[in-house]
Amino acid sequence: QVQLVESGGGLVQAGGSLRLSCAASGRTFSIKTMGWFRQAPGKEREFVTTITFNGKNTDYADSVKGRFSISRDNAKNTVDLQMNSLKPEDTAIYFCAASSTYALAYSRMQYDYWGQGTQVTVSS
Repeated sequence: QVQLVESGGGLVQAGGSLRLSCAASGRTFSIKTMGWFRQAPGKEREFVTTITFNGKNTDYADSVKGRFSISRDNAKNTVDLQMNSLKPEDTAIYFCAASSTYALAYSRMQYDYWGQGTQVTVSS
């Protein structure tokens, strides 16, 4: 099994920044692609960003492109999400996810493990 623990959420004003971190433990050798998803109240969980095992390939949802940046450190088994120019519509619970696939992964069904989530609230 793999355990994922997110940290770094909080309350920030619009235009501000936050950095989320996700730490993996357990059978980390099975982790390849990783990603972040988010879920706002009353909405379905949606894709935010994904990164391949070697960190060379990333992709983002159109709504965050140019503002968010994903990175990973395989030696530390961590993946970070730098969020800049935050907007009220970015308010959500953010979830870290890990997949056994080597390709970029955009669907929840492609991920095998999930963290508990961390709340991000952006005030206007």
